[in-house]
Amino acid sequence: MVRAAVLPAVGGPLEITGIELPQPGPGRVRVRLAAAGVCHSDLSLSNGTMRVPVPAVLGHEGAGTVVSVGEGVTHVAPGDGVVLNWAPSCGSCPACARGEVWLCANALTGSGDVYARRADDGTDLYPGLNVAAFAEETVVAASCVLPAPEGVPLTDAALLGCAVLTGYGAVHHAARVRPGETVAVFGVGGVGLAALQAARIAGAERIVAVDVSPAKEELARRAGATDYLLASDATSREIRALTDKQGVDVAVECVGRAVTIRAAWDATRRGGRTTVVGIGGKDQQVTFNALELFHWGRTLSGCVYGNTNPAEDLPVLAEHVRSGRLDLGALVTERIALEGIPAAFDTMLAGRGGRALVVF
Repeated sequence: MVRAAVLPAVGGPLEITGIELPQPGPGRVRVRLAAAGVCHSDLSLSNGTMRVPVPAVLGHEGAGTVVSVGEGVTHVAPGDGVVLNWAPSCGSCPACARGEVWLCANALTGSGDVYARRADDGTDLYPGLNVAAFAEETVVAASCVLPAPEGVPLTDAALLGCAVLTGYGAVHHAARVRPGETVAVFGVGGVGLAALQAARIAGAERIVAVDVSPAKEELARRAGATDYLLASDATSREIRALTDKQGVDVAVECVGRAVTIRAAWDATRRGGRTTVVGIGGKDQQVTFNALELFHWGRTLSGCVYGNTNPAEDLPVLAEHVRSGRLDLGALVTERIALEGIPAAFDTMLAGRGGRALVVF
């Protein structure tokens, strides 16, 4: 038996309880977690913004050590450090065939399979986003584990599984920020902090961070922001004032709200790129008129998992970490136990802090 944070029903409170895991069958891997990040997507799953079979063990950003492997697993062995990959590509769907593995049609099929049971009453449990990282141990498909990069502590490597891949990829793959460009990042949570660092690594000349909390300014500047603005109705005008009335070359929206998507669009220069990373609900409707779409010539694009290929991008990120260009510790504002996850959800809802990290 291991301890886990179980979501009994959508909208219900998390329950810290014991669960029973099976031994890994063919193509499966059992992992002892070192750490798991608390992501806004976990909150979206718990409140129903995103759908998930329940009862479930959430958590999708994690790293740990292989305990045992099932038949046919050869790329990792017991004792190996691994990073969890919550969206493994199948390699055969149309998106994968095009090389767009982040859009794999079958990436989340494992979330609908029972993977464990509650220890107290035997209730079937589902793995939220495939990997169920809010637990001391988990059992996942072999495609959901990637060898952890050398020279990166596992507690730090957990952040590579979602926040860093997403923020880095949004800047380098989706928006394709070039040296000397100007960038605005809306939302200074875990993903936003990673995007700020990625913009600095890309050589952006001016990096504007926008958030509702004045307390996040120090975090943002440590990550690479040259300017910090409190979100308001005037944010887009303020960004234009900082950029010779032009607007930024790239705006990255990490909130998922209609008002911030619109503000990011309005803050982007004519012909610039607006990249939406935040996951919003269906009620968040963004409106544009036909004339402005023509006149501004901007590109508005969504971004899934940073448009990354984790197997290829993890080694690149690891080299940035080892060289000191990427500071994973700068994303973390709180280290907690499993029992601290509900409070971490409340902190995110209140717009405070960066990444909360569950350390086992």
